[in-house]
Amino acid sequence: MGIKRYKPTSPARRLMTVSSYEEITCTKPERSLLEDKRHTGGRNANGRITVRHHGGGNKTKYRIIDFRRNKDGIPATVKTIEYDPNRTANIALLQYADGEKRYILAPLGLTVGDVIVSGDNADIKVGNALKIENIPVGTMIHNIELQPGKGGQIARAAGISAQLMAKEGIYAQVKMPSGEIRLISVRCKATIGQVGNLDNEIVRVGKAGKTRHMGIRPTVRGSVMNPCDHPHGGGEGKSPVGRPGPVTPWGKPALGYKTRKKKNRTDKFILKRVN
Repeated sequence: MGIKRYKPTSPARRLMTVSSYEEITCTKPERSLLEDKRHTGGRNANGRITVRHHGGGNKTKYRIIDFRRNKDGIPATVKTIEYDPNRTANIALLQYADGEKRYILAPLGLTVGDVIVSGDNADIKVGNALKIENIPVGTMIHNIELQPGKGGQIARAAGISAQLMAKEGIYAQVKMPSGEIRLISVRCKATIGQVGNLDNEIVRVGKAGKTRHMGIRPTVRGSVMNPCDHPHGGGEGKSPVGRPGPVTPWGKPALGYKTRKKKNRTDKFILKRVN
C-alpha cells in the first residue's frame, strides 16, 4: 500500500500524508458482522473522567473479528479487503464453503479470491491458521494465542509479526515483535505471515483536527500548569522540571518506570527480556 502526499496549500497539508488505500476493495462493511460501539468519553458510571484524552470523534461500529480461527478443515475464500476504524490493520472478509462469513486480520500478501483454511492439516501458506506444533521453526507468524482456544492476543497490529524460534516439549520459543523471547504452548494457534498495512507507521496525521475525528482529545503540557495541577507547574517563565527526571501528574517517573509486578506468575515463561 502506498502513501499519498498533498501540495502544500496550507501549513497542515505541507507535511500531511495519508494511505492510498490501494488494497481496500470494499467501502461498506458486512452488516451481519457489525456491533454497536459504546462511547464513554473517558467517563465512568459516576460521570468522572477516568481515562484522559478520550472523547468526541466520528461514530463507528465494531467489526467482529475471528481471532480464534476455530472453523477447522473448511476452506474459505477471501471476498474483500476492508478498512477497520478500530485497529491499524486492515481486515479481510472470508466466506466459508458452508456459507458462513467471518472477518480476520488481513495478512501481507492476501488478495481477493485466495482460498485459506485453518486446522492441523493446513498448508504453510499466508493466512492459514495452525497449532504451533504443526508450524516449522523459523516461520513468521501473527495473531498468536497465549491460551489454547482463547483467540489470538499477540502480534495483531499493522506490519507486526513474531518468529517461531524453537520447539521443546510442550512449549515453543517465540520471538516477539519487541525482541523478547517467550515460551508459548505448542497447542496454541497462530496464523502464518505478517500483518498487512505496513505503511501505517509512516503516515503523518498533519493536523489536530484529524486526531479529534479519531476521538483523541488534546494533551496539555504539565510545564504550563500551576503547581497545584502538576509537579512540573509553576515558576517564572520557562522553568526546568526541578526533579531528577520528568514525572506524571501523579508524581510517578514518566520515563522508563517499570510497572510489571515483581512476582508475576508468568515470569517463568519469559526467557529473554529486552531491557
